[in-house]
Amino acid sequence: MPASVVLNPASSSSNPATSSVALWAYLKPALDHIVRSSTNDPNGKAPAVDFVLYSGIHTASRGKAPVGGSDIYDQLDRYFAEVCQEIALNAPEDESTLVHYLVPSFNRFSSGAQSANRLLSYVNRHYVKRAVDEDRGWLRLNDVLESMVKTMTLDDTREKISQRLKEKRTEELKRWGFSDGDPPERLAIAEACSEAASAVDRIIPVASLAHRRFRTEVIEPMLLAPKSKGTSKAKHKIPKTPASAAPYRPKGRLARAVQHLMTADDVQDEERTRLLTGLAHSLKTIGVRPDHPLRKRMDKHLTTAPSTEKSDTDNAEGSC
Repeated sequence: MPASVVLNPASSSSNPATSSVALWAYLKPALDHIVRSSTNDPNGKAPAVDFVLYSGIHTASRGKAPVGGSDIYDQLDRYFAEVCQEIALNAPEDESTLVHYLVPSFNRFSSGAQSANRLLSYVNRHYVKRAVDEDRGWLRLNDVLESMVKTMTLDDTREKISQRLKEKRTEELKRWGFSDGDPPERLAIAEACSEAASAVDRIIPVASLAHRRFRTEVIEPMLLAPKSKGTSKAKHKIPKTPASAAPYRPKGRLARAVQHLMTADDVQDEERTRLLTGLAHSLKTIGVRPDHPLRKRMDKHLTTAPSTEKSDTDNAEGSC
């Protein structure tokens, strides 16, 4: 959708302010423009949205329709899932080129997600914020109660439970790089990672919603090991003792692609570090937990990379 093409709500056959269905029909071309359309920007920066269309969306959001409710949020979740499924379907079968495909694909998608987050800021302000206040966000009271159930007593007050919730939140944020005394920017990064790592029933901001779908629709299927085709008789066979230690053989598709990239002789060290750094950044951003074996393996490789090639790693630190 070219930036000069603007959908005018005043002249449209269905004013977007009248219903969530009409609003979604107005929103989707703009989302396709910033999330799906190709871009020549080397960093995958999303195309700009025409100011008139941008203003029209915000005008429609102030209408009488429940545009900040679950209907639009659910539409967004389905939309991001569909885009991510397309990315997964277009991924190359060749493991030697998989990481080369995923890194720019994620950069482009993430840039579009950030633009959508700004475009649909009213969803975050009016629906997501209310959902968090209603205990439907990425961290819920029930998460704390489950950990306290064995130690709870009749003397536990609401204040004590509230304090435990704050402590649980801090514990989770520290898993994503936050430390006490960090500036607000670091806190926001850690919280965005925590949101993306949450279950799909948790209400989270638009950008994190998109990143979570990249995890569930693109990356997690590639992390799964293929099902064994062995027969039941194989269980009873006595395995032979290997003459020497077997080489490391990752089972998941993405893990195999990373292993190939780490050991390939036809990839320059600088390019290898750039791709691994980009993939590590994307896995953190979409909520793949720091203790996942692939993340740990990549982090170990990057920390032992030659010092002359670690500038890309340093530049990516602190981003999510």
